[in-house]
Amino acid sequence: MASLSSILLAAAVAALLVLSSCATELTFKVGEGSSSSSLDLITNVAISEVEVKEKGAKDWTGLKESSANTWTLKSEAPLEGPFSVRFLVKNGGYRVVDDVIPASFKAGSVYKSGIQL
Repeated sequence: MASLSSILLAAAVAALLVLSSCATELTFKVGEGSSSSSLDLITNVAISEVEVKEKGAKDWTGLKESSANTWTLKSEAPLEGPFSVRFLVKNGGYRVVDDVIPASFKAGSVYKSGIQL
């Protein structure tokens, strides 16, 4: 007969498997309005803030939320990728994904972050 601790351990492992399978990988889709001086990112999950860092830049640049899950950066100068993305998860913390958007990004492309939310 299984001990109570064995049963509890099995239940905890099963719960962790269920929770981890419910997580969704954050993706960034490059919007149709993107160009050499504009970047629209559409996320598949709700996040609170989005900033990007261009290749060689020292500072992060904030994007404006233009509609639900759509974040926009407009620049006077041409943008230089690849782009790292820093974002704030609702009820979470800041996360950073390095070089997730390549220099040769194309409108309509979807880039995976590797981060489960």
